[in-house]
Amino acid sequence: MKLGFIINPIAGLGGRVGLKGTDGMAEKAIAMGARPLAPQKAARALAGLKESRSGKGPKEKDPQEKDGVVILTPPGSMGETIARAAGFSPQVVDMPRAAKTGEDTIAAARKIQALGADLLLFVGGDGTARDVCEALGASLPVIGVPAGVKIHSPVFATTPETAGELAQLFLDKASCRVCEQEVLDIDEDAYRKGRVSTRLYGYLQVPDEGRRIQNRKSGTPLSQKASQNLISLDMIDAMEADIFYLVGPGSTTRPILSNLNLAHSLLGVDVVQNRQLIKKDASEKQILSIIKEDPFKIMITPIGGQGYLFGRGNHQISPKIIQRAGKENIRVGATLEKIGSLRGEPFLVDTGDPETDRMLKGYIRVVTGYRQEMIYPIV
Repeated sequence: MKLGFIINPIAGLGGRVGLKGTDGMAEKAIAMGARPLAPQKAARALAGLKESRSGKGPKEKDPQEKDGVVILTPPGSMGETIARAAGFSPQVVDMPRAAKTGEDTIAAARKIQALGADLLLFVGGDGTARDVCEALGASLPVIGVPAGVKIHSPVFATTPETAGELAQLFLDKASCRVCEQEVLDIDEDAYRKGRVSTRLYGYLQVPDEGRRIQNRKSGTPLSQKASQNLISLDMIDAMEADIFYLVGPGSTTRPILSNLNLAHSLLGVDVVQNRQLIKKDASEKQILSIIKEDPFKIMITPIGGQGYLFGRGNHQISPKIIQRAGKENIRVGATLEKIGSLRGEPFLVDTGDPETDRMLKGYIRVVTGYRQEMIYPIV
């Protein structure tokens, strides 16, 4: 079986520095201290594939074949480097080694398809999914490894590890059904100004495995506004003197600052202390410089329809910050309608750090109204 493997090496660069995207902003993100995260997530996906196939494939017959899989990948940082580090001997497609633009992703995907790939594993965000969609349409099954700042499209696995697991199932023909899923992306310039404008760009074929593929992000019905306001009042009443509060993005947390008559960033992380705004739209670096060694708490809401608490749209709250806060200092707010949109599935976390993900696993209290709470699981 032949597995295509493409990494967008700059995917997710803008997240922790608060840029809310990387399109056209890679140089600025690097100048602000951003570090590449996509290669690490790509390695986790291949490690999951390697482990899940251990002992199941045929013995090596070809130096490019390992456990019954031939990896087809672009050179250098777009795939070859990580594939070799994972123990594979990939077949490298013919293209410039320094390639890393959207056009390069499109060219690589088409060359990988021409070489007879059975499945394409791509690492990036919604922008990368758009490029893959332009290259392939619905002609080749794909699995997205979530590594971008914004991941609204339901073509991505829930985590890098589940992407590897799902690729293994597909290549072993244990799960061959596919379905068409939407490729969605937003206008990043409008997004940075606090407006969300989502557009449908096309469809990709994805293995039909509901629990391993994330749902499409859902919107917020007007009927939830009153519930969100009650949640915000409960969280405000619980604020303690001299404690920093990191208020994450989302329409559920926005009323916290609105009811305090403070400016807010719908799509960023705002820092509050003693009911005063300390920093609007803070990056990871700015958050760490503000809180120093002082006590702080985190206020977040899950993404509707998907259930992610961390790792989708709030990369500024990094694993380092989460570990320092501790699970007991994380307050989650969600309306009953938002909980219901998960259809019984647990909250998800994909911080980029497995140790932090394990720390968060278990159960957490969720504020669902004024003086109303419930217990909900996290995986």
